[in-house]
Amino acid sequence: MVVPTALPTEPIDLEQSIHRPRKRRNSEVAHFARENGATFESNASAATNGDHVTKQADATSQPQLNEVAEENTLDFDVDDSHSAFEDYLDQIEARPFEDDTTMDTNDIARLRARLREDGIEKFFDATVNSGMDARKLGIAFGIDPAVEVDDETYLRLLGLAVVRAFYKREKLSQYNTLEDAAALLQKSSKILVITGAGISTSLGIPDFRSKGTGFYDKIQQMGRDDIAEPQDVFDIEMFDLDPTLFYSLAGEILPDRSKGYTPTHGFIQLLDQMGKLQTNYTQNIDNLEGIAGINADKVIQCHGSFKTASCRKCKHKIDGAAIEADIRNKRVPKCKRCEKDLQAQKPQKSSKSKRPSADSDSDDDLPEPGVMKPDITFFGEQLPEDFFTRFTDIDAKDTDLVIVIGTSLKVAPVSEMPNYVPHHVPHVYISMEPIRHVEFDIQLLGKCDEVVAALCQKAGWTLKHDWVKPDEQFEITTSDGAPPFIWNVAKVDRQPTSSEQDRSLTKPAASPTEPEKMSETKTKTEHDEVLLSSKHNPVIDLT
Repeated sequence: MVVPTALPTEPIDLEQSIHRPRKRRNSEVAHFARENGATFESNASAATNGDHVTKQADATSQPQLNEVAEENTLDFDVDDSHSAFEDYLDQIEARPFEDDTTMDTNDIARLRARLREDGIEKFFDATVNSGMDARKLGIAFGIDPAVEVDDETYLRLLGLAVVRAFYKREKLSQYNTLEDAAALLQKSSKILVITGAGISTSLGIPDFRSKGTGFYDKIQQMGRDDIAEPQDVFDIEMFDLDPTLFYSLAGEILPDRSKGYTPTHGFIQLLDQMGKLQTNYTQNIDNLEGIAGINADKVIQCHGSFKTASCRKCKHKIDGAAIEADIRNKRVPKCKRCEKDLQAQKPQKSSKSKRPSADSDSDDDLPEPGVMKPDITFFGEQLPEDFFTRFTDIDAKDTDLVIVIGTSLKVAPVSEMPNYVPHHVPHVYISMEPIRHVEFDIQLLGKCDEVVAALCQKAGWTLKHDWVKPDEQFEITTSDGAPPFIWNVAKVDRQPTSSEQDRSLTKPAASPTEPEKMSETKTKTEHDEVLLSSKHNPVIDLT
């Protein structure tokens, strides 16, 4: 087998992932696999006669590559086949093939460590080019050796998997607990914060993808015949064709300024105030960062926002507040500048001029003012240029801590940012559900507002917000089978003060039933065991 001569020297190019479906992306890794995969020479005997192939894998243990290709209406012989490889690798990252009888975890760890140490080209020289069975090597990267594809296709898949593994971040073993995260906050001075819709939901602003409550699900529940796909609401071609579709629903996601901002926004503002915020990359379009008082120079709105609006015809930009009333009332706002210019162009009517007939179609030929559109990045539009230049030229190189809050990191190119930062930089993840396709050092699961409040308390900081009380207590628990770096964080209901207890005595209360008494006793015991102030979670010295 011959290793490809043209190997990527940089991670995935973020800019090549702009707002396009994965199957249409042309990332450097995919380009490598497509252009160079065929240069591998097949070794059929080694690939088919190895002992590992005789052990048939469970048909349900791993997705079949040909099934992925069929789902994407792709043929492996066509130029776009790399999308099927990417989709397949996404799935095996979630469900990797495992066979301890052929290659145990120590073997896999050694191979992956060698890849990191030697680099891609030397790794291939030492393995595949030195006679190692390619299908056996694939086990180290989660690929089923019995996957039903020809050897050439398998080698292309293996090449892509190796490149992806080389650039994928690995967890740093020295960081694991809430205490570690608090210590990192204290000592870091250039903190990169990536935020998503989860930091605004406590204000009643829906996220987009949550089942049942997300904006896209709500659109589907409406059963509107004019919306084929929920994402059409944010399609730029659809907007230009019929802006009423967007404006009939935009009020659902327009923030109510009178509600202020969340404690999580307050946490980011605190980092800014303390001189610790490198940059906040937000995927949100609500512009609550501005309401929270975060320095505008420290905020990159990856998908734009309602802060400003622009005319689709003359490009005139205005303050977004000027069209808020139209959005809330489901009206399509027109450009005032266009209207003014059109008015000036109209010829002065003479009093003797002939009045047009009722059936005249002259009005249909009159130019119309442009439609105002909030400066949200729709599907089909490019992300702001400063997103790429700021991140790749400055932030990815300078940051000393990455915190991701309230996003599942499923939308490129933001989803690829953590892997682009140097791997020695610690990464902390805060959200409701754990994440697996990106390796974080610490994952703190719970309501974002409660997690950041617990972090600040542990760091000895005061998070000033009406929703945050200085004497709040939190419980930290782990789920059965969870790794020792994934923690559940929740606020403990505060016990009433003595004066509050005295007042409560004036109101008769119903006696709890026996099961309720047992439940209360159990809950109190559990809480006492996991309070932050207890000895259950000792502070770990990072130095």
